[in-house]
Amino acid sequence: MRTESEPTASPAQSAAAPSPTEAVTEAVTGRPTVMLAMNEPSRVRVLVSAVRERLERVANVLPVGPGGPFLADPAVLAALGDVDVLLTGWGCPAITPEVLDAAPKLKAIIHSAGSVKHFVDPAAFERGIQVSSAVVANALPVAEFTAATIVLSGKRAFRLGAEYKGNRQKPDHSTVPGNYGNTVGLLGASRIGRLVAERLRAFDLEVLISDPYLTAAEAAELGAELVELDELFSRSDVLSVHAPLLPETVGLIDARLLGLLKDGSVLINTARGRIVDAAALEQECRSGRLDAVLDVTDPEPLPADSPLLDLPNVFLTPHVAGAVGNEVARLGELAVSEMERFAAGAPLQHTISAAELGRIA
Repeated sequence: MRTESEPTASPAQSAAAPSPTEAVTEAVTGRPTVMLAMNEPSRVRVLVSAVRERLERVANVLPVGPGGPFLADPAVLAALGDVDVLLTGWGCPAITPEVLDAAPKLKAIIHSAGSVKHFVDPAAFERGIQVSSAVVANALPVAEFTAATIVLSGKRAFRLGAEYKGNRQKPDHSTVPGNYGNTVGLLGASRIGRLVAERLRAFDLEVLISDPYLTAAEAAELGAELVELDELFSRSDVLSVHAPLLPETVGLIDARLLGLLKDGSVLINTARGRIVDAAALEQECRSGRLDAVLDVTDPEPLPADSPLLDLPNVFLTPHVAGAVGNEVARLGELAVSEMERFAAGAPLQHTISAAELGRIA
């Protein structure tokens, strides 16, 4: 449910790579042909050497994907006719009906990042092309980050740490609630929300969850209690946001819902900044009534004069909850595992359906 940063390739990097048609000439027949449709920095970060070797054992790989629109490069256009699978990633241009027309053999789009919603045209689903995403691999570090943040928030570690540094003396922590029996609310049973719920089983916490697509039985399987939105806010000591950013969720957490949170509660947002009414959150934090841990903000980044940057009860991180550093390789591993299944004629495990497009980020 997060937005990936999209590195761009330098002209020197793009010019140094062989063309798709050269790769086709050298390809070994009898295996699926894959075009890498992502920018060069993404290929380096996602397809580390061991993962790239796995890919080349099962597929003929076209090492050059489009640096711009697919149909703008004659070499790419010529190569599309032989492509069975597009292995996409950050920097992939739109896969439009015209691109699909130029790739009549295309059977699968395997995305080595998160959301496919903004670059895969619905026509791909209509044509029976399988669409797979590594969103689960990106969800895992977000869930790890969130679970750790929830535990630290139960001890009000962020606020107390800021006060310790600011005042140069040990703050009073006699009123810190702690984590034993604390109530944690999860707004959204997204992939990340579910992973967070699973990880919170290890702690002595009461977990609530609110999601219109979740049943009480499914919530119980996650170790959580399904509640309505107002109850989620009024009962939670720590509330963590895991809803997708959709038209109906923009500003969902408004002044009314924030007002339902107990005095001294903590709001954690690792989803999207626009889900929270920025002005209402700023007012609550400036009053000192609520604490906030924000990996995402609205706008992002915050302007230099934002009060949130200086408040001791607001802990900010620069959108790092998702895959960073060596965690990015996990995305490539998942995508290549899907490619291995495709090459073996087995079903893909992480497909996205057309029906899901309306409710995923």
